[in-house]
Amino acid sequence: MTTQPLAVGDPLRLGPYRLLGILGEGGMGKVYVGRDGSGAPAAVKVLRPELAHDQHLAQRFVREADMARAVTSPGVARVLDAQTEGGRPWIAAEFLAGPTLDVAVQDHGPMDVPTVRALAAQLARTLRDIHAAGLVHRDLKPANIVLTSTGPRIIDFGIARPEHGLTLTTTGQIPVTPGYGAPEQVLGQRVGPASDVFSLGAVLAFAASGRRAFVAAHVAAVQYEVVHGAPDLDQVPPELQDLIGPCLAKDPAFRPSPPQVVQAFAPPKGADRVWRKGPLAEDIRRRETATKRLAAPEETAVPGAGPSRRRFLTGAAVGVAVLGAGGGAGAWWLDRGGKKSPTADVPPAVPTPEAAFVSIIDTPYGERPEPLWGPRQVAAPNGPLPLPVRDVVIMQAAEGGLLALSVTDGRERWRAKEIEGAPGFVSVADRLVVGVDKNGVAHAFVASTGKPVWQSQNDIDHILAADDTHVYLVTQKNELRAVDAWTLATTWTRPMPSPRFPTGPAKAAVGRKRLVIHGRDGHVTALFTETGETDWDVRNQGTEGESPVLGDNTAYLGGPVLMARRLERGDYLWDEEASGDDTWETLAADGDYVIAVKGYQVYRYGTMLDLDFPLSDWSAVLDGLGPNSGPRNPPVVAGATIWVSSPDNSQIEVLHRTSHDSLFTATVPREGAYQLASDGNRVFVARGGRVYAMPVYGS
Repeated sequence: MTTQPLAVGDPLRLGPYRLLGILGEGGMGKVYVGRDGSGAPAAVKVLRPELAHDQHLAQRFVREADMARAVTSPGVARVLDAQTEGGRPWIAAEFLAGPTLDVAVQDHGPMDVPTVRALAAQLARTLRDIHAAGLVHRDLKPANIVLTSTGPRIIDFGIARPEHGLTLTTTGQIPVTPGYGAPEQVLGQRVGPASDVFSLGAVLAFAASGRRAFVAAHVAAVQYEVVHGAPDLDQVPPELQDLIGPCLAKDPAFRPSPPQVVQAFAPPKGADRVWRKGPLAEDIRRRETATKRLAAPEETAVPGAGPSRRRFLTGAAVGVAVLGAGGGAGAWWLDRGGKKSPTADVPPAVPTPEAAFVSIIDTPYGERPEPLWGPRQVAAPNGPLPLPVRDVVIMQAAEGGLLALSVTDGRERWRAKEIEGAPGFVSVADRLVVGVDKNGVAHAFVASTGKPVWQSQNDIDHILAADDTHVYLVTQKNELRAVDAWTLATTWTRPMPSPRFPTGPAKAAVGRKRLVIHGRDGHVTALFTETGETDWDVRNQGTEGESPVLGDNTAYLGGPVLMARRLERGDYLWDEEASGDDTWETLAADGDYVIAVKGYQVYRYGTMLDLDFPLSDWSAVLDGLGPNSGPRNPPVVAGATIWVSSPDNSQIEVLHRTSHDSLFTATVPREGAYQLASDGNRVFVARGGRVYAMPVYGS
């Protein structure tokens, strides 16, 4: 489902409904979310103004309203009101809270046998009521079924037809979802109640297995399988195959009637409790709570929580009963523009503007070069590390929210005031920036411009990591969720490998299709990014919040022991124990090497085949007058330089990358740890909220 703010030309009110935003749009009209005078929400579909004068389309719109009104079953979304004469015709339908069936199966997996029986019986009763009103739904599919605390509800009467009606299409124009429409629909023949029963069988096969009953390489091949092929029920539990199979008979005469389906699928006592108890019920309840917030009068809103419209649009993630626009999704697409993908119009990553290297002729060793820009007192003290993303560098703003500065001159490019710093923020393929707001909603923005792209459901605790395709989110229930950043599909969900700790979240890094997580309990786990399954793990590695660092095919792990593991399969390579009370607290990758810091020393280690010990390239002693002041942030490598904090966090020491000669020191007259990041021949240095961009020497 989509949601967008109202645009120029959109009505502010239709009848008793004040419109809050756009849920979707199609060829005939737009669907808005609205609220009446009592605060009750509704999905309001309105005919496009340029079509209102077309008598045929206006009559079709009126017919749609009349057909939806004719069905009084508790299993459908009720029509609340309609205006079909004069001006702009509109229809208001009940706004349903809950995920659609496809989203529920995606998020929670296939349903068990008792739940499928309960689903089948309730849907069949609703089809019986639809047919009793003289209608055939004609597009029953998982996306048109919303799961609520009272059971499944069927939505979308946009292509419903009277039972005696023929399909109003020409050859090749099949108004049905491939794999769910009956053979007679595919062939353009007369449809009747039995057509909906076929669709019901396909829906139940999906609910029971998580797979479609008819699958092929392209739409035409899917339709061929529907007409001539056998349904794939291999993953459907055997006790359900004999019940679903008859619904999928090619000949409508051999399919059971809805009352026969109700009788055959008679669920065991208490099976309908699935809508009220368990993980699915909790999902439904969360969405229903969000809808109640929308319905609450604005003057009763909790102070500081933001207006109810904002809370709803950013956090509800509910299923919506929409006439002609099926609803329900795990995330909200903010700038769809009629395209199939929420990220279809996200521009390519801009080129990274590179700074010129410092010349030893103009700035000899020992002399600190002048900043490229700064200082700017704009960042939050002790916030997350700056995040360079091509032509901007992202940080937590001093006033809260995200702040993007131009990497070339430090000027502000954009802000996202609602984003919190503590849950972290990441870049996806240098095109998107993703952060989390105080309501637990993840937001994606175009990196270069800050344009909002999508929002997630509101159960996110923090962001763990991201690669070029996925964002890895930790939920408030300490579950790890892999979300495709380009389609918003949840690829997999699993429990976090480590428990929560008051000292902070786990740290992670991604590479070679592995997500390496270092928990605060010392447990390191490498997961396959495609499935979430464990590839390898290491116990008792360190509990101080060390971040894993990944080389080409090597994972470096900090802690009391510095350990190198093959990233693929986790084969042991070497380890180096820290002496005394020291610990390997900060690491940075340097090509085939790792820069590792402990206490007053920094080392550059390499890995050599067939050696089970590190290749020590060099080590250097760091200056620092004060005592060790606690954890330091990782060093950075840029050009021919390595930038590393002194043990007491009093200064930055800049060393030559290969010779480890001391080049110069840099200080920021503020308190706290230094925060370093590098990109495009620049090093971004932040401390106490003050930010600089520094040049580097070339190799």
